[in-house]
Amino acid sequence: MSRFDVDLFVIGGGSGGVRAARVAAEHGAKVAIAEASRWGGTCVIRGCVPKKLFVYASEVSRGLDDARGQGWTIPDASFDWPTMVAAKDRELARLEQAYAHRLERAGARLLHGRARLADPHTIEIEGERITAANVLVSTGGHPKRPASGRYITSDEAFDLRELPKRIAIVGAGYIGIEFAHIFSGFGVEVTLVHRGERVLRGFDPELAIEVERGLAAHGVKLITGDCVDFDTDLAMAALGRAPSSANLGLVEAGVALDVRGAIVVDKFSRTNVSHIYAVGDVTARVQLTPIAIREGHAVADTLFGNRPTAIIHELIPTAVFAQPPAAAIGLTEPAARAEGHDIQIHRARFRPMRYALSGRDEHVMIKMIVARATDKVLGLHMVGPDAPEIIQAAAIAMTMGATKADFDRTFALHPTTAEELLLLR
Repeated sequence: MSRFDVDLFVIGGGSGGVRAARVAAEHGAKVAIAEASRWGGTCVIRGCVPKKLFVYASEVSRGLDDARGQGWTIPDASFDWPTMVAAKDRELARLEQAYAHRLERAGARLLHGRARLADPHTIEIEGERITAANVLVSTGGHPKRPASGRYITSDEAFDLRELPKRIAIVGAGYIGIEFAHIFSGFGVEVTLVHRGERVLRGFDPELAIEVERGLAAHGVKLITGDCVDFDTDLAMAALGRAPSSANLGLVEAGVALDVRGAIVVDKFSRTNVSHIYAVGDVTARVQLTPIAIREGHAVADTLFGNRPTAIIHELIPTAVFAQPPAAAIGLTEPAARAEGHDIQIHRARFRPMRYALSGRDEHVMIKMIVARATDKVLGLHMVGPDAPEIIQAAAIAMTMGATKADFDRTFALHPTTAEELLLLR
């Protein structure tokens, strides 16, 4: 009989923690999982899911404009923010319940409250102490805020009581770009403030330039450089997210943190304390939901599935749900050159067929980076309608080591935007 109450205690009920708890329980482990807020964590409650719902809703104004150019007679339409927020809340409540039910069906014990380590093997929550053979920390991250001034963040943006007439968004990464388009689509006057010269730092420069064109086409005012003076009704900080590792008892338990407060882990998501693991945004490795899910699943398989699984963070597809969206996988052109690759660049830029009748001045950009010596595709970058869906499919080929010749010999599906991947020269 084990000297511990549970085989695995998971602190944090977000995507990574829920996956780890469920899979571990399905492997036969005795599992408890604690969540201080709502099941589903950042992605389901305050991130990817409500963001995408808002993207869909805000795109309707574009669709109406295009429809008029395609022969539809459409009266002036109006948008009701409270109706949208209420519909979003119903969907999130459904998803939260589904997460909890799936954990319970797997046999995990669900605990509501703020958990912390009382010692390396003991978790304290709501006055109860539970001992665990293994501990997984998956507490995610929280929005960074400016040192001074009154700002909302993405956490509050989904629940505003009313839409502002004007909003200024500070930061031009994923969050800033996406919310600039969302608010603009709902008729808000948007100013995007960014200290750098180019939006979307870390993405390929040509992709970033195309996204900037999309911002301008939507009437978003982009201010770059050190100027931070702006007149607005509401200010939003979109400066990224910091690891939520404070007040968990980690330092006292001997767990190493880096200067950002991120939990330091190896490729198996193991900390320097051999039975304590961490996954997702709290490790600040790759702050994307599918990565946290894969990491959590791998920990469960490693500990209880007799299948040690390391996660190698490479060839990760990612998307920015701008309007039009951007997506990418693999090396950017600067990164490929910095790694010493002799490369060939294949490009295409064109107006997609969907705008042939409406006349919308919006283009698709596709850029493929190929190693000259091996013909292997090193990077693929795209801006345009359905870019995330197209890049996700192309990611399968690239993960399998596809070459430019493999793309070239693939039959095209016509007429589509995706067929241009096979026609790049």
